[in-house]
Amino acid sequence: MTPPVRILLCDDHAVVRAGLLALLGGEPDIEVVGEAGSGEEAVALATRLGPDVVLMDLQLGPGIDGVEATRRIAATGTANVLVLTTYDTDADITRAIEAGATGYLLKAERPEELFAAIRAAAQGRTTLSPPVASRVMARMRSPRPTLTDRELDILGQLSQGLGNRDIARALFISEATVKTHLGRIYEKLGVDTRAGAVAVANEQRLLP
Repeated sequence: MTPPVRILLCDDHAVVRAGLLALLGGEPDIEVVGEAGSGEEAVALATRLGPDVVLMDLQLGPGIDGVEATRRIAATGTANVLVLTTYDTDADITRAIEAGATGYLLKAERPEELFAAIRAAAQGRTTLSPPVASRVMARMRSPRPTLTDRELDILGQLSQGLGNRDIARALFISEATVKTHLGRIYEKLGVDTRAGAVAVANEQRLLP
């Protein structure tokens, strides 16, 4: 008899974890071996429990987010990470996949889709919710965004974790000019955060 797929749940909402626990409890070939309410806890439990799959939310409150937790778990090779979230922006999807997520599922999916995705993740196979798959395909088909030399300079500084003031000093421009360029960079890359801009820039190989 094939052993059940061992699952670690990571979501900062106890009610959501309880719902998932009840839902998964009805599947004889799926066993929840642990629950985590934070990214740090998920990383620690994944190392200690060695689950087959970590069901990971992206937004986890204080501490590291689901993307960073995914990156740390994937780096150890202890488990495959299946993202289960309400967020489907290009930046979120890009960051999660680049961090090493095996699959990306939206919480709006039917339970049967979740069960199938868990079984696929346990075997290292990728599952994407249809809206996520559509975004990934659209991104692959779209041409690379064209940034000016100055925008590329600012993006490079951004990738090093510098704030607006430090970027302005490094490039000998005003903070207002940095903000203006950042707005244009966000618009061209289709993101709304600094992390999202860096993630898309890496994905599109815009940085040296």
